[in-house]
Amino acid sequence: MKLLLRKDVTKLGLVGDLVDVSEGFARNYLIPHHLALVPNKGNLKIIEVEKKQAAEERARVHEFLKQTAAKLSTIELTISAAANPEGHLYGSVGPRDISRALINEGFSIQPDQVRMDEPLKRLDTVMVKVHLADEVEAEVKVWVVPEKTVGDLSEYDQSKDATRDADQPAAGPDA
Repeated sequence: MKLLLRKDVTKLGLVGDLVDVSEGFARNYLIPHHLALVPNKGNLKIIEVEKKQAAEERARVHEFLKQTAAKLSTIELTISAAANPEGHLYGSVGPRDISRALINEGFSIQPDQVRMDEPLKRLDTVMVKVHLADEVEAEVKVWVVPEKTVGDLSEYDQSKDATRDADQPAAGPDA
């Protein structure tokens, strides 16, 4: 069945495209959700107006995504992870962790937009790609550092106490 798309449909087409789909998909999804129309002269005129509006909207969104990609390229993320003394992580740092860190920085990036060949399993600094749209990607520098452990904190407290004791005058017999 041939239909004219009223909205952009992922993996099918853009507004104004004439697509050939199964009757069930057209009848049960595209037409009831107002995503497509049957091609006739009246609908062709309606689609022309919607096509221009959609092209303008796509251009605005594309420009916004390019600006976001430029901002992302300047970001350096630091992710703390538990690691052994040799630098091997007990777990791994994956797209979900990087997405969460980017959200904390104010970017709305979902885990499926983070492109990694495999999760990070070592303390390291890597460049990770973030896919925003077709032809719009950014690279983010990710630092994977060891997280502070209870032992590290107790060493810090001891050094802090030693510094505090050195700053105070020694109590003599006159005190």
